[in-house]
Amino acid sequence: MHITRRWGKARFAVHQSDGTVRTIIVQGRDRWALECLMVAGPKGCTPIDNPGPRWSAYIFDLRHEHGLDIETKTEEHGGAFSGHHARYVLHTRVTLSVEVAA
Repeated sequence: MHITRRWGKARFAVHQSDGTVRTIIVQGRDRWALECLMVAGPKGCTPIDNPGPRWSAYIFDLRHEHGLDIETKTEEHGGAFSGHHARYVLHTRVTLSVEVAA
């Protein structure tokens, strides 16, 4: 039996540097990416360690639609398909508030 988690709407608290807290609602792959970033903490996430089809798009949405501070670091990697990849680090303090009913 394969269990999948649904990535419906969830409310998150965004803790601003001035001490205020604002609320955002995130769903789908954007929510998945945000939760990956939250769990990863200061080490951040890469598409290599957390495969997802469009990481750069999720990061764009989280930055521009939700105003989150996410750093992009470029790292090189070796192997048969050597090149570079991004490491994304969430610098905004975000906590999950509650699932939003469908």
